[in-house]
Amino acid sequence: MAGFSDYLEDKVLDHVFGGNSYTAPGTLYVALYTVAPSDTGGGTEVTGGAYARQTATFNVSGTNPTTATNAAAVEYPTATANYGTVVAVGILDALSSGNLLAYANLDTSKSVTTGDVFRFDAGDLDITLA
Repeated sequence: MAGFSDYLEDKVLDHVFGGNSYTAPGTLYVALYTVAPSDTGGGTEVTGGAYARQTATFNVSGTNPTTATNAAAVEYPTATANYGTVVAVGILDALSSGNLLAYANLDTSKSVTTGDVFRFDAGDLDITLA
């Protein structure tokens, strides 16, 4: 992934160096974007066409770098209308609204049209800190 959001950076720094508790979200949601978000959030998330954020679980392993990787496939419902061209992905802490935690541009953008199923295979979403 390209980066952590300002929201998550603030929470981690305040937790580690400020001694304030941060409780990780119980569920993580993967969102698709037609305009990429940035550290401050924003972007244009896909809407309509049976789109909904999907849940994901991550395995954390390795050293230099330690990597969090999606443990299972993340699959979206069959599109009932065009999503547009998906260019980025984000990890959020809520099914709707919520806080952007991490985000990245896709290696290859994908035009999603009626009847398509968008899917990340297990191991396709990697999150590392540099």
